[in-house]
Amino acid sequence: MAFTNQQGRTQTSLADINVTPFVDVVLVLLIIFMVTAPVIESGIDIDLPQTRTVKEMTQERVIVSIDSKQRLYIGSEAINVHQLGPRLRSMLRDPSRQVVFLRCDKEVPFGLVAGVMDEMYQAGIKNISVVTKPLERPAAQEGK
Repeated sequence: MAFTNQQGRTQTSLADINVTPFVDVVLVLLIIFMVTAPVIESGIDIDLPQTRTVKEMTQERVIVSIDSKQRLYIGSEAINVHQLGPRLRSMLRDPSRQVVFLRCDKEVPFGLVAGVMDEMYQAGIKNISVVTKPLERPAAQEGK
């Protein structure tokens, strides 16, 4: 923007905003969120059982979780076991072909796990994958 002063000379104002620092800050925040988002898998604290054979999850799927207090969740939302089947049917387009992951604390009795799996099976879900974490080897065995 230009204006004239009392002597009749034309001057310009420095009213332009430098957006470069703003863009830098936004990009840094974007990178931080991109790095931390996969780490924050769920707000549900579950101590998964350990196994030698672990397959990494590569796609976003529906996750059913049972915590150590035997509470049931779909994603991070608490749900009653009797509402599990209808809720999963409404979430999935083709329940018989889509995979549902089951995360369960290692202290949960197997009878409860079997009951939840039965509810999912009755809802038409045939592909249920149980989530585990890799077996931790002691430091002495890592050299072998």
